[in-house]
Amino acid sequence: MKSKSSRNRGFLPGFGLTMGYTVIYLSLLVLIPLSVLFLKASTMSWGEFVGTILDDRVLASIRVSVVTSFLAACMNAVFGVLVAWVLARYQFVGKRFIDGIVDLPFALPTAVGGIALTSIYAENGWIGQYAAEWGIKIAYTPLGIWVALTFIGLPFVVRTVQPVLQDWDLQMEEAAATLGATRWNTFIRVILPHLLPAVITGFALAFARALGEYGSVVFISGNMPLKTEIVPLLIMTKLEQFDYAGATAIATVMLVASFIMLLIINYLQWRINKFDAAR
Repeated sequence: MKSKSSRNRGFLPGFGLTMGYTVIYLSLLVLIPLSVLFLKASTMSWGEFVGTILDDRVLASIRVSVVTSFLAACMNAVFGVLVAWVLARYQFVGKRFIDGIVDLPFALPTAVGGIALTSIYAENGWIGQYAAEWGIKIAYTPLGIWVALTFIGLPFVVRTVQPVLQDWDLQMEEAAATLGATRWNTFIRVILPHLLPAVITGFALAFARALGEYGSVVFISGNMPLKTEIVPLLIMTKLEQFDYAGATAIATVMLVASFIMLLIINYLQWRINKFDAAR
């Protein structure tokens, strides 16, 4: 009879070698570049660092980026679940086509997406002209930024939730219906708790991607300081002005904020999974 250790062995090398490759890979591509970022920011004095971050233009760009990214991630969390539900539950003509369209923001160069969105939502565009008749301006406003960030973030939620729905046991819903639960109660009390970890993961990925998005936003935002300027654009502006320390200071703050957000999201997922396991 094979021992437990021999049964657990796979075709990959042992733990020591694979762990070594993992550490080297992450160090070269993640840890060392991020460490250099902190080292570059440390060349500034504390007063210069705080003064850079608390500048009105920097605070305005952070506010625009965070608010629009959060609202776009919330929108994608709702409609991403609906799209994933349709793709996982129903068979219809053109399903493969729609399923492929979901991945389009992944494959499409972000600059191309930004140009397309701007041409559509500008005041003389196909959609923007009708919105303008109602006094709604989309392009070159925070609303346009929100549209662009929603566009690039949708696939993260759909591709995270869809596999969970495809593996879902329909007998759970049948049992709930047998006990007299309505469709809405079944979704809220049976399906949604099972989907929630995937939804939170998709939300976090969409939010993180939106915070760092540049190409699709730079065209539709208008790049007006204190109004529609996003953090990545401000960092690029400082780099073009050879203010490397200021650019790295802003990037460091966004990096720390993103890291804290991911820690919170992972903690919430752990709590939800722990709660589901205890039920």
